[in-house]
Amino acid sequence: QVQLVESGGDLVQPGGSLRISCEASGSTLDSYVISWFRQAPGKEREWISCISVGNGKTYHEDSVMGRFTIFRDNAKNTVYLQMNSIKPEGAGVYYCAADNRIINPQAMSRTKLFFGSWGQGTQVSVSS
Repeated sequence: QVQLVESGGDLVQPGGSLRISCEASGSTLDSYVISWFRQAPGKEREWISCISVGNGKTYHEDSVMGRFTIFRDNAKNTVYLQMNSIKPEGAGVYYCAADNRIINPQAMSRTKLFFGSWGQGTQVSVSS
């Protein structure tokens, strides 16, 4: 089973940019569907973005469309989430999740139960 470690969380100003990382060990990530989830204090963990295997097609939650980008660097066995124009509601703990059994990423990547591997999370704070 793949192990995931997130990093790169920081304090960022509203409107700013940040790139967070999800590095894998124990297996190569290029055969896994990867999703990023965010959990704000007192709220449910919510899906943000997903990248599929093969063609690397990406999907994003509507509120981050056009501002967030998810992409892979297979040489580094890492998936990134580039966040631009960050809003105050973008604060929270960001988790990456992976699974190599997801056959329909567009339909399944939003659901936490489909993911067997999770990282420990990285904190993103948004404040001026």
